[in-house]
Amino acid sequence: MSSPAILPVTNQQATQSNTPAFRTFLSRLSSSLRDSLSQRRPWLELIDRTSFARPDSLTDSISRIRKNLAYFKVNYAAIVSLVLAFSLLSHPFSLLVLLSLLGAWMFLYLFRSSDQPLVIFGRGFSDRETLLGLVVATVVVVFMTSVGSLLTSALTVGVAVVCLHGAFRVPDDLFLDEQEPANAGLLSFIGNSAAATSAAAASVVAGRV
Repeated sequence: MSSPAILPVTNQQATQSNTPAFRTFLSRLSSSLRDSLSQRRPWLELIDRTSFARPDSLTDSISRIRKNLAYFKVNYAAIVSLVLAFSLLSHPFSLLVLLSLLGAWMFLYLFRSSDQPLVIFGRGFSDRETLLGLVVATVVVVFMTSVGSLLTSALTVGVAVVCLHGAFRVPDDLFLDEQEPANAGLLSFIGNSAAATSAAAASVVAGRV
């Protein structure tokens, strides 16, 4: 009597465990973006022609930039993001490389179950080896290809546009919310948004340990 055939069994628990972590990450990221966009100022107020004037001195320019950064921080972040997006869309190869790198981080490390080993060409890789490989790949892509120079150029153009607008936009008619500190500028906004996103990603990584 022949023995019954052995059917291959997939680890459905390991596969399905990625879904809650991915949903948690997307939920926290979406919540952070909504909270940030709720602080956006009206675009018509940003481009009000009657509020533009040449600064009297360098000190006046710096003072205007600081006040405008605190008030229009979300709008300025959107402008810088649009410049980055336009630069990447105009260079499809760089965009493809960045998307591939992001996908590698997400599916090979962040959202891969810790009890599901990574196997490439018949060789298994531990989490530490996978992380080291992704870090090396990121360094190579950012610093040793045209992607790094493209991102640097786009950020430089975006920051230049923001500083130019901030220097010529008279902030006398701008009033910050009482609970919002006067020095809470663009860098503070980006830092808070990045911290929220990092916390979401950290919670996913913590689930792997």
